[in-house]
Amino acid sequence: MSVTEKVEHVLVVPTLLFHELGHFQGFCTDVGPYLKTLLDPAYISFRPRDKMEADPSFKQLIPYCIFRCDGKLFHYERGKTQGEGRLHNKRSIGVGGHISSEDQNLFTPVYIEAMHREIEEEVYLEAGYKDTLVGLLNDDETEVGRVHLGIVHIFDLDAPKVRPREKSMLHSGFASPEELIQDINRFETWSQLCLRHLFGREASTEPR
Repeated sequence: MSVTEKVEHVLVVPTLLFHELGHFQGFCTDVGPYLKTLLDPAYISFRPRDKMEADPSFKQLIPYCIFRCDGKLFHYERGKTQGEGRLHNKRSIGVGGHISSEDQNLFTPVYIEAMHREIEEEVYLEAGYKDTLVGLLNDDETEVGRVHLGIVHIFDLDAPKVRPREKSMLHSGFASPEELIQDINRFETWSQLCLRHLFGREASTEPR
């Protein structure tokens, strides 16, 4: 790395704090007890991303946004030039990414600022929407999952007007959850968890 190359610093919380609040594996809908503490300035810090990707003593908080219209979900395949190399060629229903130290400003909470920046960087969102926070994702069974904690939002759109801005988002479109679940093994783990918990057959009888 050259002396002029900028090191990205991302928002993290101690994994021990997450365990103290209540460790879980998979998908958790009881967001309340977690987020107030996990986003408390007393506990968060911004640390070099390259080091955090290999340090499971910290969790990187990641907004993970799902776009839905008339019951169908936006989906795509991660190309080989997109972000996290460990997820290349995987299908996904989630859009989002790291919270950067550069997302801090005087007017908007850093988490909200980062979420909207990530959406704007990855896709063209050309429809009105209602945004609902629906759960948390934790997967300690994979190398990627051990160092990340997902915060899941569903964006219910007025029209199916989402298209990739990043060239590495391939084969995108809208499809029914049932159709996507038929190919579930090709999806990244977080998308698998969301498809099973939020949109799977076992979720169809739960009140929405």
